Amino acid sequence: MSLKEQITEDMKTAMRAKDAERLGTIRLLLSALKQKEVDERIELDDVAVVAIVDKLIKQRKDSIAAFEQAARQDLADKEKAEIAVLVGYLPARMSAEEVTAAVQAIVSELGAKGPGDMGKVMGAVKTQLAGKADMGQVSAAVKATLAG
Repeated sequence: MSLKEQITEDMKTAMRAKDAERLGTIRLLLSALKQKEVDERIELDDVAVVAIVDKLIKQRKDSIAAFEQAARQDLADKEKAEIAVLVGYLPARMSAEEVTAAVQAIVSELGAKGPGDMGKVMGAVKTQLAGKADMGQVSAAVKATLAG
Protein backbone atom coordinates (compact mmCIF):
# COMPACT_ATOMS: atom_id res chain seq x y z
CA MET A 1 0.00 0.00 0.00
CA SER A 2 1.40 3.37 -0.99
CA LEU A 3 1.71 6.18 1.53
CA LYS A 4 -1.05 8.12 -0.21
CA GLU A 5 -3.42 5.13 0.06
CA GLN A 6 -2.49 4.77 3.74
CA ILE A 7 -3.37 8.43 4.35
CA THR A 8 -6.76 7.92 2.65
CA GLU A 9 -7.44 4.84 4.80
CA ASP A 10 -6.48 6.78 7.93
CA MET A 11 -8.97 9.48 6.92
CA LYS A 12 -11.75 6.90 6.71
CA THR A 13 -10.76 5.49 10.10
CA ALA A 14 -10.77 8.96 11.66
CA MET A 15 -14.22 9.60 10.17
CA ARG A 16 -15.60 6.39 11.67
CA ALA A 17 -14.03 7.20 15.04
CA LYS A 18 -15.37 10.77 14.87
CA ASP A 19 -11.85 12.04 15.64
CA ALA A 20 -12.37 15.59 14.36
CA GLU A 21 -8.85 16.92 15.03
CA ARG A 22 -7.08 14.01 13.33
CA LEU A 23 -9.58 14.08 10.48
CA GLY A 24 -9.02 17.79 9.88
CA THR A 25 -5.26 17.35 9.71
CA ILE A 26 -5.49 14.36 7.36
CA ARG A 27 -7.90 16.25 5.08
CA LEU A 28 -5.47 19.17 5.03
CA LEU A 29 -2.67 16.80 4.00
CA LEU A 30 -4.78 15.15 1.29
CA SER A 31 -5.73 18.59 0.01
CA ALA A 32 -2.05 19.55 -0.29
CA LEU A 33 -1.33 16.28 -2.12
CA LYS A 34 -4.22 16.76 -4.53
CA GLN A 35 -3.18 20.38 -5.17
CA LYS A 36 0.34 19.27 -6.11
CA GLU A 37 -1.03 16.56 -8.43
CA VAL A 38 -3.40 18.96 -10.18
CA ASP A 39 -0.85 21.78 -10.48
CA GLU A 40 1.87 19.58 -11.95
CA ARG A 41 -0.38 16.98 -13.65
CA ILE A 42 1.48 14.10 -12.04
CA GLU A 43 0.76 11.13 -9.80
CA LEU A 44 2.67 11.51 -6.52
CA ASP A 45 4.96 8.73 -5.36
CA ASP A 46 5.95 8.11 -1.73
CA VAL A 47 9.03 10.35 -1.97
CA ALA A 48 6.93 13.30 -3.14
CA VAL A 49 4.34 12.64 -0.41
CA VAL A 50 7.08 12.65 2.24
CA ALA A 51 8.40 15.95 0.85
CA ILE A 52 4.94 17.51 1.18
CA VAL A 53 4.53 16.17 4.72
CA ASP A 54 7.95 17.67 5.57
CA LYS A 55 6.87 21.01 4.13
CA LEU A 56 3.63 21.01 6.14
CA ILE A 57 5.51 20.17 9.35
CA LYS A 58 7.95 23.02 8.72
CA GLN A 59 5.01 25.40 8.21
CA ARG A 60 3.49 24.22 11.52
CA LYS A 61 6.79 24.78 13.35
CA ASP A 62 7.02 28.31 11.97
CA SER A 63 3.43 28.96 13.06
CA ILE A 64 4.12 27.63 16.56
CA ALA A 65 7.03 30.04 16.95
CA ALA A 66 4.84 32.96 15.83
CA PHE A 67 1.92 31.97 18.05
CA GLU A 68 4.11 31.52 21.12
CA GLN A 69 5.72 34.90 20.50
CA ALA A 70 2.22 36.43 20.34
CA ALA A 71 1.21 34.59 23.57
CA ARG A 72 -1.44 32.50 21.76
CA GLN A 73 -0.75 29.15 23.40
CA ASP A 74 -4.15 27.76 22.33
CA LEU A 75 -3.24 28.14 18.65
CA ALA A 76 0.29 26.83 19.24
CA ASP A 77 -1.17 23.72 20.90
CA LYS A 78 -3.43 23.13 17.88
CA GLU A 79 -0.42 23.32 15.55
CA LYS A 80 1.53 20.89 17.79
CA ALA A 81 -1.37 18.42 17.58
CA GLU A 82 -1.28 18.68 13.78
CA ILE A 83 2.48 18.02 13.79
CA ALA A 84 1.90 14.90 15.90
CA VAL A 85 -0.48 13.54 13.24
CA LEU A 86 1.79 14.50 10.31
CA VAL A 87 4.93 12.98 11.83
CA GLY A 88 3.23 9.58 11.66
CA TYR A 89 3.57 9.67 7.87
CA LEU A 90 7.33 10.25 7.83
CA PRO A 91 9.82 7.39 7.61
CA ALA A 92 12.07 6.77 10.59
CA ARG A 93 14.49 9.68 10.93
CA MET A 94 18.25 9.30 10.99
CA SER A 95 20.10 10.13 14.19
CA ALA A 96 22.54 13.05 14.35
CA GLU A 97 25.49 10.63 14.17
CA GLU A 98 24.06 8.89 11.10
CA VAL A 99 23.47 12.26 9.40
CA THR A 100 27.03 13.39 10.13
CA ALA A 101 28.47 10.10 8.84
CA ALA A 102 26.38 10.27 5.65
CA VAL A 103 27.37 13.90 5.05
CA GLN A 104 31.07 13.13 5.58
CA ALA A 105 30.84 10.24 3.11
CA ILE A 106 29.19 12.46 0.48
CA VAL A 107 31.73 15.27 1.03
CA SER A 108 34.66 12.88 0.57
CA GLU A 109 32.94 11.26 -2.44
CA LEU A 110 32.55 14.67 -4.12
CA GLY A 111 35.99 15.84 -3.03
CA ALA A 112 34.43 19.03 -1.65
CA LYS A 113 36.62 21.41 0.33
CA GLY A 114 35.59 24.59 2.10
CA PRO A 115 32.33 26.55 2.36
CA GLY A 116 32.38 27.40 -1.35
CA ASP A 117 31.28 23.84 -2.15
CA MET A 118 28.22 24.03 0.13
CA GLY A 119 25.73 24.21 -2.78
CA LYS A 120 27.23 21.23 -4.60
CA VAL A 121 27.24 19.13 -1.41
CA MET A 122 23.69 20.15 -0.40
CA GLY A 123 22.40 19.16 -3.84
CA ALA A 124 23.85 15.68 -3.50
CA VAL A 125 22.80 15.35 0.14
CA LYS A 126 19.19 16.38 -0.59
CA THR A 127 18.75 13.64 -3.17
CA GLN A 128 20.17 10.95 -0.88
CA LEU A 129 18.69 11.99 2.48
CA ALA A 130 15.34 13.52 1.44
CA GLY A 131 12.67 12.39 3.88
CA LYS A 132 15.17 10.45 5.98
CA ALA A 133 16.64 13.37 7.89
CA ASP A 134 15.71 16.88 9.01
CA MET A 135 17.23 19.20 6.40
CA GLY A 136 18.11 21.81 9.05
CA GLN A 137 20.19 19.21 10.82
CA VAL A 138 21.72 18.12 7.50
CA SER A 139 22.64 21.71 6.60
CA ALA A 140 24.38 22.18 9.96
CA ALA A 141 26.31 18.92 9.47
CA VAL A 142 27.41 20.02 5.98
CA LYS A 143 28.61 23.39 7.31
CA ALA A 144 30.51 21.73 10.14
CA THR A 145 32.11 19.17 7.81
CA LEU A 146 33.19 21.76 5.23
CA ALA A 147 34.48 24.15 7.90
CA GLY A 148 36.50 21.43 9.61
